[in-house]
Amino acid sequence: MPKGVTGVTGRRPRTRAALLKAALETFAEHGFHATTIEQVCERAGYTRGAYYSNFASKEELFLALFDEHGERTVRRLAEAIDALGPEEHTVARIAELAARVEPEERDWYLVTTEFTLHAIRDPQAAWVLARHEERLRAEIARGLALVLRRAGRALTVDTDRFARLIIALREGGLAQSYVEPEALPPGTLEREFLPALLEASTRDLPDGPEREPDER
Repeated sequence: MPKGVTGVTGRRPRTRAALLKAALETFAEHGFHATTIEQVCERAGYTRGAYYSNFASKEELFLALFDEHGERTVRRLAEAIDALGPEEHTVARIAELAARVEPEERDWYLVTTEFTLHAIRDPQAAWVLARHEERLRAEIARGLALVLRRAGRALTVDTDRFARLIIALREGGLAQSYVEPEALPPGTLEREFLPALLEASTRDLPDGPEREPDER
């Protein structure tokens, strides 16, 4: 391998991570449209050349943030569910975990809401965003079906539609919570209504809860 190639390859993930972090902070502070590539580069401490070696546009930068946020959210929820004991796999406990809202979620909500409005006005941006949302919903639906089986339940409705409903409940709830945080703390609507929604949209499995491979 030519001298220096390993160093460049090793730096690339760090550069990309720094640009993503700077982009999220700058988008949240100034807005997606108002933010310039120069502002992102300045905050990250990199040049425009470093930026364009990772991202072709601000839209591509946002979509990378979208995928990163989605993966992190799904991973956190999966880890929390995996930590549950067998007796804790209940609809109420699942809803409680799904209702958790991290403090940094507010910045992401500001950024993604503005980009969604942009996508509504721009058919091409809408098409691309929809593909990324589709992949995230598939992960949510897959994880939901798995954890419900552990609780001895199965959905009686289309999993993709139900994933859309959960996302709508969360995003709509957050919109109200960030406007009236004292009247409606983040996660309140999910905690109050998601258990009943899950109960109404699932049925008992005839064989009961799915056992883990190492269970006797």
